[in-house]
Amino acid sequence: MSGRHRAKTVVRLEEARQSTPTQRAPTPPVEPDPLYGVVLLKTVMELKRRQDGTVEDILRGVLARMRIPEAEFFAYLEQQGGLLQALGMRGR
Repeated sequence: MSGRHRAKTVVRLEEARQSTPTQRAPTPPVEPDPLYGVVLLKTVMELKRRQDGTVEDILRGVLARMRIPEAEFFAYLEQQGGLLQALGMRGR
């Protein structure tokens, strides 16, 4: 032997931990309707045009005019957390 020996490194891997049951169960993914983007665009345009009313009121009005169920749309927004924050609706 040449005198050069490498030390063996032993790495212990941690087992994957199970998630705690106190966390909320993830909602099943909502299939995004192609009109959801249109709803957001119309809401933003309406917000720009009108200064009265809250974001949520204007959004509900747009959803009613387009005949899109509020529950499904808000479930979609819940999955897209950044959209809720952008619209200022975090505490919904």
